[in-house]
Amino acid sequence: MINPIAVQIGPVAIRWYAVCIVTGLILAVYLATKEAPRKNINPDDILDFILIAFPLSIIGARIYYVLFDWNYYSTQPFSEMIAVWHGGIAIYGGLITGAIVLFVFSYYRMIKPLAFLDIAAPGVMLAQAIGRWGNFVNQEAYGKAVAHLNYLPDFIKNQMYIDGRYRTPTFLYESLWNLLGFAIIMSLRHKPKFLKEGEVTFFYLIWYGCGRFVIEGMRTDSLMFMNLRVSQWLSALLVIVGVVLVVFRRRRKTVPYYQTA
Repeated sequence: MINPIAVQIGPVAIRWYAVCIVTGLILAVYLATKEAPRKNINPDDILDFILIAFPLSIIGARIYYVLFDWNYYSTQPFSEMIAVWHGGIAIYGGLITGAIVLFVFSYYRMIKPLAFLDIAAPGVMLAQAIGRWGNFVNQEAYGKAVAHLNYLPDFIKNQMYIDGRYRTPTFLYESLWNLLGFAIIMSLRHKPKFLKEGEVTFFYLIWYGCGRFVIEGMRTDSLMFMNLRVSQWLSALLVIVGVVLVVFRRRRKTVPYYQTA
């Protein structure tokens, strides 16, 4: 079993989960700042946005997690509600919060929201692919018990041996799905023949929504609401919204706004 603590300095513990999240964030910011000038956006706006959005997204992700497990947290002291190392955070809560902050930030900075979202989407997908490895270290976000995992390297197989059984590595499936989506976005986003304004974002909604819907159905630790998997409902909504927006934009015959280098 991998120690979830990467570095211990006196009473301060830096966990692998945090390392994965911060690594993904740094790469996402780097990609966004490189892409920003292509959309006539100041890279400093990206940095300003992250300084505001990242801490608020962590809070939003935790609030989302607590709300959908309220039967438990309503009986706990407030300190337990904010203890992200007990139970964790929910990606969808962070995405929803980040999207709200982005629209407000874009309004005050007079930035076109769709251009901003197109800049952010590839990095977000990459960050999600990296962040799932934090779940791997924590032995969470896994699926049902299976007889073996012989198709995986030993370090993954051994870490997925939980409570006396091998568990389906759903974290890995989602990480690889997001990594593939990132590769597709990066290969197509500067090709006006394939992508028009906003369609990097729409592709993200559809791709992530489809993958998450299927993979969430494999998990055994999903947040539930009225006996249904919350993330599957949200994933289906993302796909529907993404498809509708693509059809709407295509019918408007929007002129691609990407500029070739």
